[in-house]
Amino acid sequence: MAWLNKLNIGDHKKKFFIYIILVLVTLAVYWQVHGFDFINFDDQVYLINNINFQSDVTPDVLRWAFTTNHADLWNPFLWLSFILDYQFYGLNPGGYHITNLILHILSALLLFLLINRTTQTVWPSAFVAAIFALHPLHVESVAWATERKDVLSAFFWMLTLCLYAWYTEKPSVRKYLLVFFSFFCALMSKSMVVTLPAIMILLDYWPLNRFETQKNKINLILWQLKEKTPFFILSAVFSIITFYVQYYIPSLRHFPVLKPSPLDSRLANAAVSFVTYLEKTFWPHDMAVFYPYPSHIPTWQVIAASMLIIVISALVIFMIKRLPYLFVGWLWYVITILPVIKIVQIGSDAMADRYHYLPSIGISIMVVWGFLSLIRNESVRKYILFPSAVAIVALLAVLTWQQCGYWKNSIELWGHALKVTRDNALAHGNYASALYEEGNIEEALSHYNKAILLKPDKEDGSFYNSRGAIFHLKNQFQLALNDYSKAININAANYRAYNNRGITYATIGRIDLALEDFNKAAFYKPDFADAYDNRTFIYYKQGNKASCCYNAKKACELGKCENWEALVNEGFCR
Repeated sequence: MAWLNKLNIGDHKKKFFIYIILVLVTLAVYWQVHGFDFINFDDQVYLINNINFQSDVTPDVLRWAFTTNHADLWNPFLWLSFILDYQFYGLNPGGYHITNLILHILSALLLFLLINRTTQTVWPSAFVAAIFALHPLHVESVAWATERKDVLSAFFWMLTLCLYAWYTEKPSVRKYLLVFFSFFCALMSKSMVVTLPAIMILLDYWPLNRFETQKNKINLILWQLKEKTPFFILSAVFSIITFYVQYYIPSLRHFPVLKPSPLDSRLANAAVSFVTYLEKTFWPHDMAVFYPYPSHIPTWQVIAASMLIIVISALVIFMIKRLPYLFVGWLWYVITILPVIKIVQIGSDAMADRYHYLPSIGISIMVVWGFLSLIRNESVRKYILFPSAVAIVALLAVLTWQQCGYWKNSIELWGHALKVTRDNALAHGNYASALYEEGNIEEALSHYNKAILLKPDKEDGSFYNSRGAIFHLKNQFQLALNDYSKAININAANYRAYNNRGITYATIGRIDLALEDFNKAAFYKPDFADAYDNRTFIYYKQGNKASCCYNAKKACELGKCENWEALVNEGFCR
């Protein structure tokens, strides 16, 4: 693209050209998502089986969005975005994926605007934005409907920093309040963005160079405290809310609380994962939707990873005056990845591609400005560095297009995960579930057996519950009952296992035990339509009209109306 310079095209036209190219290339790489399905990993909980947002926009629905802890989260803007999507697309998965893609593109454009405005450079800023838009590790955040919280919070993250850069040019209360409100919107989308105030301070150091206006260290500290304290207070409030929802509302939890690994194991995993993210940044390979938590990490890996982190940190601090962008880029990466590095363990994975989404920007800044500082000859930059950058972006686009294809459906996704990871119980289990949905019963059973062999004590008991359903389908009722009971022993609140065991008891004529299990399913999950629907059948068989009609009507209110409509039509219920 050196021809743009030869044509004497001004910076404004170059920037307009870059915006257009970023949009078109990102669309070309990701457009395939419009035909993708939902996947059997959280999409059921957030979307498919979540009837709370599947209605017209009403005060009750909006109240739910702002008060629910559904999926053990308090992210009101996430639910508002899904409510809005439902008005346009219903439950057509393509629409949800396209919304994710639009948000991702907007974030890339805002990132270019931010870097360009603060550094007054065009092509380096474009390269940072292009890496963000087209890096294969970011596919998970874009192509997974449930990860709307990533792309939504990233949009507000970029908007907040753009507004902040605008504010610093000529500070005013109005501009400050706009920055604060945008940050509030980001936190309402995903609490991971609590680190954003620290990034503002980094930008003050470089490239905004605001520290140079404060020669006195005491004045510098007071100035930063005065300006950033409201942001840090807001971050603290949202951090407390997140921990409270995750750990201190057990009666409302949708997932069992995981028993955390020992602290030394978490610290070892954090160090190795930290470096693995770096490795995958420069060599994106073996990317999977789920990386199982390692049973053992070799000591040498922990030592090597820790030494690398210490060495890089020491170098960027040593060169802070001469190469401030290395310090800022490195701390951007370190600070933004710390909340999700698994020292505080949430989830049973060791790491996740989606956690790379915002931290990666710091590494891109280090690489781009690092090379610019090494190569100062304009001819070398124009004829070697520039074409190399274009080739890297093109390569990333190809890899991202390929990685995106694995998210087409659950079978493709989990089949790929099994190829690139080892001892992945969850991948076997979810792959088995996808095979079961396709009617491939025997292969599904084989993968459930492998999942149980790898993780017989999975916290929610879902592997046993799912295998039990296959045994029921094969008329091996005692094996089914055994598996359901094992699932309940692992997780006493497993309402699906109670419901399934009740179905098996009803099938073999144990109506009393079936009703007992359906009652427990409804107790542990009061909005579980299947439990009421199944109780309708039991009470109908017993001739208990009042209870039958009550449960049929309740099931209908929760989305299952077939029995209620049939009973009304035959005059049994009114």
